[in-house]
Amino acid sequence: MTVRAAKAADVAALERAARAAQARAYAPYSGFKVGAALLTGTGEIFTGANVENASYGLTVCAERTACIAAALAGHRDVRAICVVTDASPPASPCGMCRQTLLEFTPDPTRVRVIAVGADGERAEWTVAELIPHGFTGKQLEPPVKTSKAGRKR
Repeated sequence: MTVRAAKAADVAALERAARAAQARAYAPYSGFKVGAALLTGTGEIFTGANVENASYGLTVCAERTACIAAALAGHRDVRAICVVTDASPPASPCGMCRQTLLEFTPDPTRVRVIAVGADGERAEWTVAELIPHGFTGKQLEPPVKTSKAGRKR
């Protein structure tokens, strides 16, 4: 399957879905509500919202909840994601979310990450721009062992 770029209609649908998810965010401590909506290679949209916890380390971001929802439905091919906040300028995904997006991105140079603030202000990157030289499963492949003589075993 080739990487499908998100069309303007897809982006508008993602923003609407992300705003709806933002309204359902659970952020009683920070008040910083985030909604995310991602597009898969089949054209399906999955949403997520941040869910805070009094033990802040247990908080889960909107981007990751959207990725988890898509993964649980069998998708491993994020093609675009829209993240909505009330921040100005629009907030980019945190490092943990960037790594999670990289895990489910078939081509990080072509997957759009669109951030939208409360007043409609926008910022956009590719996953590759947000996490250059990212750590992937390729680094987990076992190295080829060589003997002392330099021959492969």
